[in-house]
Amino acid sequence: MASRLNNIIETLRQKHLQSPVGRWEGLEEEDKPNCSICNDKEIVIYRVHKDTEWQWNETLQSCVPVSRVLEVDYHLGRVCSPEDAWEWHDSYSERCSCVKQKSIKNLLQSSEITEQFRKHEFKSFVTEGKDQVIKDAYQCAQEYITDFGDINRSRTNSIALLGQPGSGKTHLLTAIANHLMINKQISVLYFPYVEGFDDLKDDFEKLEEKMNRMKKVDMLFIDDLFKPVGRSRRPRATEWQIEKMYALINYRYLNHLPILISSELTVDELEDIDEALGTRIYEMCKHYMVLILGEKKRLNQRLS
Repeated sequence: MASRLNNIIETLRQKHLQSPVGRWEGLEEEDKPNCSICNDKEIVIYRVHKDTEWQWNETLQSCVPVSRVLEVDYHLGRVCSPEDAWEWHDSYSERCSCVKQKSIKNLLQSSEITEQFRKHEFKSFVTEGKDQVIKDAYQCAQEYITDFGDINRSRTNSIALLGQPGSGKTHLLTAIANHLMINKQISVLYFPYVEGFDDLKDDFEKLEEKMNRMKKVDMLFIDDLFKPVGRSRRPRATEWQIEKMYALINYRYLNHLPILISSELTVDELEDIDEALGTRIYEMCKHYMVLILGEKKRLNQRLS
């Protein structure tokens, strides 16, 4: 009985998945729901056969049926004959998968990561034939993702990739950011240091709003911190910029909020700019930090 019941349920589920929009044919495009499964109600209701086993789900902290059928199929007579309808009296509901997709879409849009950077993934990062330190950076980023759930609220919950421009630091950190948003629903805010401060320096109201967001977002991604200028490698670090970066990093340091940081500078060079700021970055990132130094032509992937 149970085996036959499961086969019927699976057949119904497959039919529904193969033609989810059938009942919306004939409607104008703007009248059709965005989600054909829940009709934009964000809840999916199922019917459960009386003989179905229920099991405890640790993630949901509730019991869920092993098998179920969509209630719409039940009402359309696809599940059973009218005389057997009483056997499907029990119901079960859950949030539609579209809720998670909406959340991910909102996170991606609010992150200020460009469409091009959203394509940065670990699988598109090339390590074959690359210098060992590039492979080390890739491995460090992978380990950070693996450990993130355990270290998220600790003092050493951040990662820094430092050194050679063009070595893939931004690619790897963006891959981490994209992974956290898509797979963990962690909010991320991307802040390109040079362009970010250029955009904020003449608008005090916008500056305060942005600084507040950067302080409190789940994950802050600071790209090209204190990016050096020209051959002299003079860091872009005005007194005003140092003051703002210290206030930002110190807030996140004290509140155990993680950061992703890329910079062409070493830790010693960051400490030379501001010791308190540099030491806080080091303490937050010391377990996940790679310094990429060596021959430019071997390490700069844009030249290879």
